[in-house]
Amino acid sequence: MPADDQNPNAFGAGEPFTVGVEEELFLVDPVSGHQANASTAVQERLGPVDGTVERELHACQVELITDVCHDAAEAIGTLGGLRRAVVATGAGLLGSGTHPAALEGEAEITDKERYEQIRDLLGDAVATPVGGLHIHVGMPDAETAIRAFNGLRRHLPLLQALAANSPYRHGRDTGLASAREVTIRAWPRSGVPRAMRDYSDFRAMARLLARAADVPDYTWFWWKLRPHPRLGTVEIRALDAQTSLEDTAGLVALAHCLARHAADADPAPDPSAEVLEEGAFRAARFGVRAELPNAEGRLRPVAELLDEALATASAHAGELGCEEELGSLSALLAHGGGAGRQRAAYEIAGMGGLLRELTRMTAG
Repeated sequence: MPADDQNPNAFGAGEPFTVGVEEELFLVDPVSGHQANASTAVQERLGPVDGTVERELHACQVELITDVCHDAAEAIGTLGGLRRAVVATGAGLLGSGTHPAALEGEAEITDKERYEQIRDLLGDAVATPVGGLHIHVGMPDAETAIRAFNGLRRHLPLLQALAANSPYRHGRDTGLASAREVTIRAWPRSGVPRAMRDYSDFRAMARLLARAADVPDYTWFWWKLRPHPRLGTVEIRALDAQTSLEDTAGLVALAHCLARHAADADPAPDPSAEVLEEGAFRAARFGVRAELPNAEGRLRPVAELLDEALATASAHAGELGCEEELGSLSALLAHGGGAGRQRAAYEIAGMGGLLRELTRMTAG
């Protein structure tokens, strides 16, 4: 039986509209930036930390997890401390949606029962590790969570375009802004689910899909967006991991404000799954230079959509304490997002220089 039926959900158990962040980062040689299967050694050498450092599906990654935070600045402060703690073990860190140079098959699977099960379920779909940025926003009750979930669906392509930070994979330029998006499309249950009528609709669908997929519960759904009853949050999972914590801060602040707005807003036109799928690919292909479809299929540039999203977010920025972080998104747009920054570094110094620059920036 799915876990949300066995235990009461955690919606409303804590302060509403708090935020928590998880980032999946690559472990690398601190000098060269080459991928290293070192998560067990890193975890054994860690001292006390504020937050959590977990091993990930692949042994070349760690997941840095904040506690419940009041605002983006608090979350980013915690992530900065966690990054420094990992680097203090002697490892390097590289923030990107994919490792730019590692070859397929070089990443080992971590020796955890859950991860062994995932490998058995997915086979070669997990051959290439991906790094994501996951943002949780606390919800006061289950029905508000579903309302926020429905309202956030239409913003996913924009958030994904802004966060696109993986143009290189297996040592070559993919022509994409986010190779992570194309890589994770090989995973089942990795797209955008339909809008839900209410929390009962979500629970019924989760039971049905878990049975159809032969998995224990909804935590085995790798959707771009999902209600998370165990944590009492709505979780945004569509974004590439970022190199720069300044970029991370802007994305967290924007997602936090949009979730807060969606929790109370009147329902907007609901984009179809087909339109959202097209928007997700266009975001992955072109990043911040994309034109993305609205619910009626009309294409609009990311810069224009960001202006509208910031106008919506600004109504909640004071309450959520993130005016400064929202302001950083104009700089992200100007430098072409993470993908633009990576390509600029590659043009100057090649792949070796790119790896060193990403490692330096992630540690910094």
